[in-house]
Amino acid sequence: MRQALVFTLCAALAAFAATVPAAATERPRAVVELFTSQGCSSCPPADRLFSELVGRKDLVALSYSVDYWDYLGWKDTLATPANSARQRGYAEARGDRTVYTPQMVVNGVRHLVGSDRQALTRGLAEAPALSARVDLKRQGDLVEIRVSGTLPPAVRMATVYFLGIGRRVEVAIGRGENTGRRIAYSNVVRDIRAVGMWEGGRAVFRLPASEVRKSGASNCAALVQVEVRGRPGPILGAGFL
Repeated sequence: MRQALVFTLCAALAAFAATVPAAATERPRAVVELFTSQGCSSCPPADRLFSELVGRKDLVALSYSVDYWDYLGWKDTLATPANSARQRGYAEARGDRTVYTPQMVVNGVRHLVGSDRQALTRGLAEAPALSARVDLKRQGDLVEIRVSGTLPPAVRMATVYFLGIGRRVEVAIGRGENTGRRIAYSNVVRDIRAVGMWEGGRAVFRLPASEVRKSGASNCAALVQVEVRGRPGPILGAGFL
């Protein structure tokens, strides 16, 4: 049932995206989320591939460190339970309950092995275009998120998320499967929170700039995302500041 709902939403998004003029605005065409762990020996190749995506203007690339491998002997210094819960939520929304590292999720829907370059290329080529425009601006002591566009058919509203991002973090790993390695992590999600609901049209969401600093973040991002039975589903738009 849940899987059918996700596929229905995806079909609606693809049809809706086809009606958006290609030259109307400049915005990211896809969001790539990597779920990784310092305690996973298979993750470093995915972390390196992911670092190549960070500089691309047509993508918003976000890295989430998960905590469920901590029992292997090394506690991930960047992991949070919220990151692990987000990954599990995706699996439940898709209906396949497939959770692993390294795992990439494209536009909140399609998952693939995070080190598989060919699968990533296919996933990006087949991803429906993002239909909402998201602009982030610093206005004095505020961070402002401006969202505009039209919701796809059958979607009544979407959640607007604010994310605190660590641009680049290097970690020397002392135990576990990656003992002795020094690994660089890019666009690390340090905090993610819902800041409101978007019902289409133009809307502005604001929060104090101090919230970015509280999480130890140096940058921030925003996502507009449909929920599937209370779980994260298709992403409609994204922005990065």
